[in-house]
Amino acid sequence: MTELAAHPGENQSVRVELADRSYDIIIGEGLLADAGRYLAPVLARPRVVIITDENVAGLHLATLRASLDETGIQNDVIIVPPGEGSKNFSQLEALLDQLLELRVERRDTILALGGGVVGDLAGFAAAILRRGVDFIQLPTTLLSQVDSSVGGKTAVNARQGKNLIGAFYQPRLVLADISALASLPERELRAGYGEVVKYGLIDDFGFFEWLEEHGRAVLSGDRAALAHAIAVSCRSKAAIVARDERESGDRALLNLGHTFAHALEAEGGYDGRLLHGEAVAIGLHMAFTLSTELGLCPTQETDRVGRHLTAMGLPTVVGQIDLPGLSAEDMMHHMRQDKKVTDGRLTFILARGIGQAFVQNDVAEDAVQGMLAAALPPTSPAQLPVQPTS
Repeated sequence: MTELAAHPGENQSVRVELADRSYDIIIGEGLLADAGRYLAPVLARPRVVIITDENVAGLHLATLRASLDETGIQNDVIIVPPGEGSKNFSQLEALLDQLLELRVERRDTILALGGGVVGDLAGFAAAILRRGVDFIQLPTTLLSQVDSSVGGKTAVNARQGKNLIGAFYQPRLVLADISALASLPERELRAGYGEVVKYGLIDDFGFFEWLEEHGRAVLSGDRAALAHAIAVSCRSKAAIVARDERESGDRALLNLGHTFAHALEAEGGYDGRLLHGEAVAIGLHMAFTLSTELGLCPTQETDRVGRHLTAMGLPTVVGQIDLPGLSAEDMMHHMRQDKKVTDGRLTFILARGIGQAFVQNDVAEDAVQGMLAAALPPTSPAQLPVQPTS
Protein backbone atom coordinates (compact mmCIF):
# COMPACT_ATOMS: atom_id res chain seq x y z
CA MET A 1 0.00 0.00 0.00
CA THR A 2 1.26 3.49 -0.88
CA GLU A 3 2.69 5.42 2.09
CA LEU A 4 2.67 9.13 2.85
CA ALA A 5 5.64 11.16 1.65
CA ALA A 6 8.53 11.23 4.09
CA HIS A 7 8.68 15.04 4.08
CA PRO A 8 5.06 16.25 3.67
CA GLY A 9 6.01 19.90 4.21
CA GLU A 10 8.26 20.00 1.15
CA ASN A 11 7.02 21.10 -2.25
CA GLN A 12 6.56 18.32 -4.78
CA SER A 13 6.98 18.67 -8.54
CA VAL A 14 5.25 16.62 -11.22
CA ARG A 15 6.40 17.01 -14.83
CA VAL A 16 3.93 16.81 -17.72
CA GLU A 17 6.12 15.61 -20.59
CA LEU A 18 4.93 17.09 -23.90
CA ALA A 19 8.19 17.85 -25.73
CA ASP A 20 8.59 21.61 -26.16
CA ARG A 21 5.28 22.22 -24.36
CA SER A 22 6.24 20.35 -21.20
CA TYR A 23 5.53 22.01 -17.88
CA ASP A 24 5.67 21.46 -14.13
CA ILE A 25 2.94 21.06 -11.55
CA ILE A 26 4.24 22.39 -8.23
CA ILE A 27 2.37 21.10 -5.17
CA GLY A 28 2.96 22.64 -1.76
CA GLU A 29 1.92 25.17 0.86
CA GLY A 30 2.12 28.94 0.60
CA LEU A 31 2.63 28.92 -3.15
CA LEU A 32 0.29 31.85 -3.83
CA ALA A 33 2.24 34.00 -1.38
CA ASP A 34 5.43 33.10 -3.26
CA ALA A 35 3.89 32.96 -6.75
CA GLY A 36 6.02 35.75 -8.24
CA ARG A 37 9.20 33.76 -7.71
CA TYR A 38 7.76 30.73 -9.52
CA LEU A 39 6.13 32.71 -12.32
CA ALA A 40 8.94 35.07 -13.25
CA PRO A 41 11.14 32.45 -15.01
CA VAL A 42 8.32 31.27 -17.31
CA LEU A 43 6.85 34.64 -18.32
CA ALA A 44 7.71 35.96 -21.79
CA ARG A 45 7.50 39.44 -20.27
CA PRO A 46 6.56 40.61 -16.74
CA ARG A 47 2.91 41.37 -17.40
CA VAL A 48 -0.08 39.21 -16.45
CA VAL A 49 -3.85 39.44 -16.25
CA ILE A 50 -5.43 37.55 -13.37
CA ILE A 51 -8.83 36.01 -14.07
CA THR A 52 -10.72 34.91 -10.98
CA ASP A 53 -14.24 34.83 -9.60
CA GLU A 54 -15.92 36.91 -6.93
CA ASN A 55 -15.55 34.29 -4.20
CA VAL A 56 -11.89 33.46 -4.80
CA ALA A 57 -10.97 37.13 -5.16
CA GLY A 58 -12.06 37.80 -1.62
CA LEU A 59 -9.93 34.95 -0.29
CA HIS A 60 -6.71 34.86 -2.33
CA LEU A 61 -6.40 37.76 -4.76
CA ALA A 62 -4.61 40.14 -2.37
CA THR A 63 -2.03 37.47 -1.49
CA LEU A 64 -1.29 36.75 -5.14
CA ARG A 65 -1.07 40.40 -6.18
CA ALA A 66 1.28 41.23 -3.30
CA SER A 67 3.64 38.50 -4.45
CA LEU A 68 3.51 39.69 -8.06
CA ASP A 69 4.14 43.29 -7.02
CA GLU A 70 7.14 42.26 -4.95
CA THR A 71 8.59 40.49 -8.00
CA GLY A 72 7.98 43.42 -10.33
CA ILE A 73 5.29 41.67 -12.37
CA GLN A 74 2.67 44.11 -13.66
CA ASN A 75 -0.81 42.72 -13.08
CA ASP A 76 -4.42 43.51 -13.91
CA VAL A 77 -7.52 41.70 -12.70
CA ILE A 78 -10.77 40.52 -14.31
CA ILE A 79 -13.43 39.10 -11.99
CA VAL A 80 -16.16 36.81 -13.35
CA PRO A 81 -19.30 35.51 -11.62
CA PRO A 82 -18.77 32.27 -9.69
CA GLY A 83 -20.30 28.94 -10.63
CA GLU A 84 -20.71 26.61 -13.60
CA GLY A 85 -23.17 29.07 -15.14
CA SER A 86 -20.21 31.27 -16.14
CA LYS A 87 -18.90 28.65 -18.58
CA ASN A 88 -20.89 29.90 -21.57
CA PHE A 89 -20.46 31.92 -24.75
CA SER A 90 -21.79 35.17 -23.33
CA GLN A 91 -19.33 35.14 -20.42
CA LEU A 92 -16.50 34.10 -22.76
CA GLU A 93 -17.30 37.01 -25.06
CA ALA A 94 -17.40 39.45 -22.15
CA LEU A 95 -14.07 38.13 -20.89
CA LEU A 96 -12.40 38.42 -24.29
CA ASP A 97 -13.72 41.94 -24.66
CA GLN A 98 -12.17 42.94 -21.32
CA LEU A 99 -8.85 41.32 -22.24
CA LEU A 100 -8.75 43.27 -25.48
CA GLU A 101 -9.65 46.48 -23.67
CA LEU A 102 -6.61 45.84 -21.46
CA ARG A 103 -4.53 45.54 -24.66
CA VAL A 104 -3.25 42.10 -23.80
CA GLU A 105 -0.41 41.18 -26.14
CA ARG A 106 0.80 37.80 -27.33
CA ARG A 107 3.78 37.90 -24.93
CA ASP A 108 1.55 38.60 -21.93
CA THR A 109 0.25 35.79 -19.72
CA ILE A 110 -3.18 35.01 -18.33
CA LEU A 111 -3.35 33.65 -14.78
CA ALA A 112 -6.35 31.47 -13.92
CA LEU A 113 -6.91 31.85 -10.17
CA GLY A 114 -9.76 29.64 -8.97
CA GLY A 115 -11.49 26.34 -9.51
CA GLY A 116 -12.34 24.39 -12.61
CA VAL A 117 -14.78 26.94 -14.00
CA VAL A 118 -12.24 29.76 -13.93
CA GLY A 119 -9.50 27.49 -15.28
CA ASP A 120 -11.61 26.25 -18.18
CA LEU A 121 -12.95 29.70 -19.07
CA ALA A 122 -9.61 31.51 -18.75
CA GLY A 123 -7.74 28.73 -20.55
CA PHE A 124 -10.13 28.76 -23.50
CA ALA A 125 -9.92 32.56 -23.68
CA ALA A 126 -6.11 32.29 -23.71
CA ALA A 127 -6.25 29.66 -26.47
CA ILE A 128 -8.22 31.88 -28.86
CA LEU A 129 -7.13 35.41 -27.90
CA ARG A 130 -4.78 36.70 -30.62
CA ARG A 131 -4.56 33.05 -31.72
CA GLY A 132 -3.00 32.06 -28.42
CA VAL A 133 -1.39 33.71 -25.41
CA ASP A 134 0.33 31.92 -22.53
CA PHE A 135 -1.60 31.01 -19.43
CA ILE A 136 -0.81 29.62 -16.01
CA GLN A 137 -3.11 27.65 -13.72
CA LEU A 138 -3.39 28.60 -10.03
CA PRO A 139 -6.07 26.11 -8.91
CA THR A 140 -7.72 26.76 -5.54
CA THR A 141 -10.05 23.75 -5.22
CA LEU A 142 -9.23 20.10 -4.70
CA LEU A 143 -11.06 19.17 -7.90
CA SER A 144 -9.09 21.64 -10.00
CA GLN A 145 -5.77 20.73 -8.38
CA VAL A 146 -6.11 17.03 -9.16
CA ASP A 147 -7.91 17.22 -12.48
CA SER A 148 -9.07 20.24 -14.46
CA SER A 149 -5.88 22.33 -14.14
CA VAL A 150 -3.75 19.50 -15.56
CA GLY A 151 -3.70 18.35 -19.16
CA GLY A 152 -4.77 21.37 -21.19
CA LYS A 153 -8.48 20.75 -21.67
CA THR A 154 -10.28 24.10 -21.86
CA ALA A 155 -13.93 24.62 -22.73
CA VAL A 156 -17.29 26.23 -22.20
CA ASN A 157 -20.66 24.53 -21.98
CA ALA A 158 -23.33 24.55 -24.66
CA ARG A 159 -27.08 24.15 -24.45
CA GLN A 160 -26.58 20.59 -25.69
CA GLY A 161 -24.09 19.60 -22.99
CA LYS A 162 -20.98 20.19 -20.90
CA ASN A 163 -17.56 21.15 -22.32
CA LEU A 164 -18.65 20.67 -25.93
CA ILE A 165 -16.87 23.78 -27.24
CA GLY A 166 -13.21 24.20 -26.38
CA ALA A 167 -9.59 23.52 -27.20
CA PHE A 168 -6.60 21.50 -26.06
CA TYR A 169 -4.27 24.22 -24.81
CA GLN A 170 -1.55 23.49 -22.27
CA PRO A 171 -0.60 25.88 -19.45
CA ARG A 172 2.99 26.99 -18.92
CA LEU A 173 2.89 26.09 -15.22
CA VAL A 174 0.51 24.83 -12.53
CA LEU A 175 0.85 25.99 -8.91
CA ALA A 176 -1.32 23.86 -6.61
CA ASP A 177 -1.31 25.64 -3.23
CA ILE A 178 -2.61 23.22 -0.62
CA SER A 179 -3.09 26.13 1.80
CA ALA A 180 -5.90 27.44 -0.40
CA LEU A 181 -7.96 24.33 0.31
CA ALA A 182 -8.44 25.38 3.94
CA SER A 183 -10.99 27.95 2.79
CA LEU A 184 -13.13 25.43 0.89
CA PRO A 185 -16.61 24.54 2.15
CA GLU A 186 -16.83 20.90 3.20
CA ARG A 187 -19.14 20.06 0.31
CA GLU A 188 -16.61 21.43 -2.23
CA LEU A 189 -13.80 19.37 -0.69
CA ARG A 190 -15.93 16.22 -0.83
CA ALA A 191 -16.81 16.94 -4.45
CA GLY A 192 -13.10 17.20 -5.30
CA TYR A 193 -12.58 13.81 -3.70
CA GLY A 194 -14.79 12.33 -6.41
CA GLU A 195 -12.02 13.06 -8.92
CA VAL A 196 -9.29 11.82 -6.56
CA VAL A 197 -10.81 8.36 -6.11
CA LYS A 198 -11.21 8.10 -9.90
CA TYR A 199 -7.45 7.64 -10.30
CA GLY A 200 -7.47 4.62 -8.02
CA LEU A 201 -10.38 3.12 -9.92
CA ILE A 202 -8.73 3.60 -13.32
CA ASP A 203 -5.43 1.79 -12.84
CA ASP A 204 -4.08 2.07 -9.30
CA PHE A 205 -5.62 -0.42 -6.90
CA GLY A 206 -2.94 0.40 -4.32
CA PHE A 207 -4.01 4.06 -4.32
CA PHE A 208 -7.65 3.03 -3.84
CA GLU A 209 -6.60 0.94 -0.84
CA TRP A 210 -4.68 3.94 0.50
CA LEU A 211 -7.77 6.11 0.11
CA GLU A 212 -9.88 3.57 1.99
CA GLU A 213 -7.48 4.02 4.91
CA HIS A 214 -6.66 7.74 4.57
CA GLY A 215 -9.66 9.25 2.78
CA ARG A 216 -11.07 10.74 5.96
CA ALA A 217 -7.72 12.40 6.65
CA VAL A 218 -7.81 13.94 3.15
CA LEU A 219 -11.29 15.33 3.75
CA SER A 220 -10.45 16.58 7.23
CA GLY A 221 -7.72 18.77 5.72
CA ASP A 222 -4.67 16.82 6.89
CA ARG A 223 -1.87 18.50 4.92
CA ALA A 224 0.29 15.40 4.48
CA ALA A 225 -2.66 13.32 3.29
CA LEU A 226 -3.81 16.07 0.93
CA ALA A 227 -0.33 16.54 -0.52
CA HIS A 228 0.00 12.82 -1.15
CA ALA A 229 -3.45 12.46 -2.73
CA ILE A 230 -2.88 15.47 -5.01
CA ALA A 231 0.60 14.33 -6.07
CA VAL A 232 -0.50 10.77 -6.87
CA SER A 233 -3.50 12.08 -8.83
CA CYS A 234 -1.37 14.53 -10.80
CA ARG A 235 1.28 11.92 -11.59
CA SER A 236 -1.41 9.57 -12.84
CA LYS A 237 -3.00 12.19 -15.06
CA ALA A 238 0.35 13.54 -16.29
CA ALA A 239 1.42 10.05 -17.41
CA ILE A 240 -1.80 9.51 -19.35
CA VAL A 241 -1.71 12.97 -20.94
CA ALA A 242 1.92 12.45 -22.00
CA ARG A 243 0.87 9.27 -23.84
CA ASP A 244 -2.29 10.69 -25.39
CA GLU A 245 -2.61 14.46 -25.25
CA ARG A 246 -5.68 14.78 -27.49
CA GLU A 247 -7.72 11.85 -26.23
CA SER A 248 -7.38 9.53 -29.21
CA GLY A 249 -6.75 6.52 -26.96
CA ASP A 250 -5.72 6.09 -23.33
CA ARG A 251 -6.74 9.58 -22.24
CA ALA A 252 -10.39 8.60 -22.54
CA LEU A 253 -9.82 6.55 -19.37
CA LEU A 254 -9.78 9.82 -17.44
CA ASN A 255 -13.48 10.09 -18.29
CA LEU A 256 -14.40 7.12 -16.12
CA GLY A 257 -17.88 7.96 -14.83
CA HIS A 258 -18.02 11.22 -16.74
CA THR A 259 -20.41 10.21 -19.52
CA PHE A 260 -23.08 9.68 -16.86
CA ALA A 261 -21.88 12.66 -14.79
CA HIS A 262 -22.05 15.16 -17.64
CA ALA A 263 -25.56 14.00 -18.50
CA LEU A 264 -26.66 14.56 -14.90
CA GLU A 265 -25.08 18.02 -14.86
CA ALA A 266 -26.71 19.00 -18.13
CA GLU A 267 -30.09 17.82 -16.86
CA GLY A 268 -29.56 19.93 -13.73
CA GLY A 269 -28.89 23.04 -15.80
CA TYR A 270 -25.59 23.83 -14.01
CA ASP A 271 -27.58 25.66 -11.33
CA GLY A 272 -25.57 24.59 -8.29
CA ARG A 273 -27.85 21.78 -7.10
CA LEU A 274 -25.27 19.26 -8.27
CA LEU A 275 -21.53 19.82 -8.10
CA HIS A 276 -19.28 18.25 -10.73
CA GLY A 277 -17.56 15.93 -8.25
CA GLU A 278 -20.91 14.77 -6.89
CA ALA A 279 -22.04 13.93 -10.41
CA VAL A 280 -18.73 12.12 -10.99
CA ALA A 281 -19.27 10.01 -7.85
CA ILE A 282 -22.67 8.88 -9.12
CA GLY A 283 -21.15 8.34 -12.57
CA LEU A 284 -18.34 6.19 -11.17
CA HIS A 285 -20.83 3.97 -9.40
CA MET A 286 -22.99 3.79 -12.54
CA ALA A 287 -19.97 2.81 -14.65
CA PHE A 288 -19.15 -0.03 -12.25
CA THR A 289 -22.82 -1.04 -12.04
CA LEU A 290 -23.04 -1.22 -15.84
CA SER A 291 -19.80 -3.21 -15.91
CA THR A 292 -21.27 -5.68 -13.43
CA GLU A 293 -24.54 -5.99 -15.36
CA LEU A 294 -22.55 -6.71 -18.52
CA GLY A 295 -20.74 -9.53 -16.72
CA LEU A 296 -17.39 -7.73 -16.75
CA CYS A 297 -16.89 -6.76 -13.09
CA PRO A 298 -17.58 -8.79 -9.93
CA THR A 299 -20.50 -7.50 -7.85
CA GLN A 300 -18.33 -7.24 -4.76
CA GLU A 301 -16.01 -4.79 -6.53
CA THR A 302 -18.93 -2.50 -7.43
CA ASP A 303 -20.26 -2.77 -3.88
CA ARG A 304 -16.82 -1.87 -2.51
CA VAL A 305 -16.70 1.26 -4.68
CA GLY A 306 -20.17 2.26 -3.50
CA ARG A 307 -19.31 1.72 0.17
CA HIS A 308 -16.23 3.91 -0.07
CA LEU A 309 -17.97 6.77 -1.87
CA THR A 310 -20.79 6.65 0.68
CA ALA A 311 -18.33 6.63 3.57
CA MET A 312 -16.79 9.79 2.13
CA GLY A 313 -20.17 11.53 2.06
CA LEU A 314 -20.63 11.35 -1.70
CA PRO A 315 -23.81 10.31 -3.52
CA THR A 316 -23.86 7.05 -5.45
CA VAL A 317 -27.43 7.00 -6.76
CA VAL A 318 -29.65 9.57 -8.44
CA GLY A 319 -32.17 9.33 -5.61
CA GLN A 320 -29.74 11.24 -3.39
CA ILE A 321 -29.75 14.38 -5.53
CA ASP A 322 -32.38 16.93 -6.48
CA LEU A 323 -33.29 16.03 -10.07
CA PRO A 324 -36.99 15.09 -9.87
CA GLY A 325 -38.57 13.45 -12.89
CA LEU A 326 -35.27 12.45 -14.50
CA SER A 327 -35.78 9.57 -16.96
CA ALA A 328 -33.51 7.10 -18.69
CA GLU A 329 -34.33 8.72 -22.02
CA ASP A 330 -33.35 12.15 -20.61
CA MET A 331 -29.95 10.69 -19.72
CA MET A 332 -29.56 8.99 -23.09
CA HIS A 333 -30.40 12.25 -24.89
CA HIS A 334 -27.50 14.02 -23.18
CA MET A 335 -25.11 11.09 -23.55
CA ARG A 336 -25.63 10.99 -27.30
CA GLN A 337 -23.91 14.43 -27.34
CA ASP A 338 -20.92 13.06 -25.41
CA LYS A 339 -17.55 13.98 -26.93
CA LYS A 340 -16.54 10.31 -27.11
CA VAL A 341 -19.41 9.35 -29.44
CA THR A 342 -17.92 7.74 -32.58
CA ASP A 343 -19.94 7.01 -35.70
CA GLY A 344 -23.06 7.57 -33.63
CA ARG A 345 -22.05 4.92 -31.08
CA LEU A 346 -21.65 5.64 -27.40
CA THR A 347 -18.24 5.01 -25.86
CA PHE A 348 -18.06 4.07 -22.20
CA ILE A 349 -15.22 3.63 -19.77
CA LEU A 350 -15.96 0.33 -18.04
CA ALA A 351 -14.05 -1.77 -15.50
CA ARG A 352 -13.14 -5.39 -14.90
CA GLY A 353 -12.47 -4.47 -11.30
CA ILE A 354 -11.00 -1.71 -9.16
CA GLY A 355 -7.91 -0.40 -10.95
CA GLN A 356 -8.85 -2.18 -14.19
CA ALA A 357 -10.69 0.38 -16.34
CA PHE A 358 -10.84 0.13 -20.12
CA VAL A 359 -12.50 1.81 -23.11
CA GLN A 360 -15.51 0.05 -24.63
CA ASN A 361 -16.92 1.30 -27.94
CA ASP A 362 -19.78 -1.08 -28.62
CA VAL A 363 -22.05 -1.14 -25.56
CA ALA A 364 -25.63 -1.79 -26.64
CA GLU A 365 -27.89 1.19 -25.90
CA ASP A 366 -30.64 -1.06 -24.55
CA ALA A 367 -28.24 -2.37 -21.89
CA VAL A 368 -27.44 1.19 -20.84
CA GLN A 369 -31.11 2.19 -20.83
CA GLY A 370 -32.00 -0.86 -18.77
CA MET A 371 -29.35 -0.02 -16.16
CA LEU A 372 -30.51 3.61 -16.05
CA ALA A 373 -34.18 2.68 -15.74
CA ALA A 374 -33.36 0.49 -12.75
CA ALA A 375 -31.11 3.16 -11.20
CA LEU A 376 -33.46 6.14 -11.50
CA PRO A 377 -36.00 6.68 -8.71
CA PRO A 378 -39.70 6.45 -9.55
CA THR A 379 -40.56 9.29 -7.17
CA SER A 380 -39.09 12.67 -6.25
CA PRO A 381 -35.61 12.18 -4.81
CA ALA A 382 -34.44 13.22 -1.40
CA GLN A 383 -31.74 15.78 -0.85
CA LEU A 384 -28.16 14.60 -0.65
CA PRO A 385 -27.46 13.82 3.02
CA VAL A 386 -24.49 15.45 4.71
CA GLN A 387 -22.14 12.72 5.88
CA PRO A 388 -19.56 13.16 8.64
CA THR A 389 -16.02 13.19 7.30
CA SER A 390 -14.05 12.97 10.52
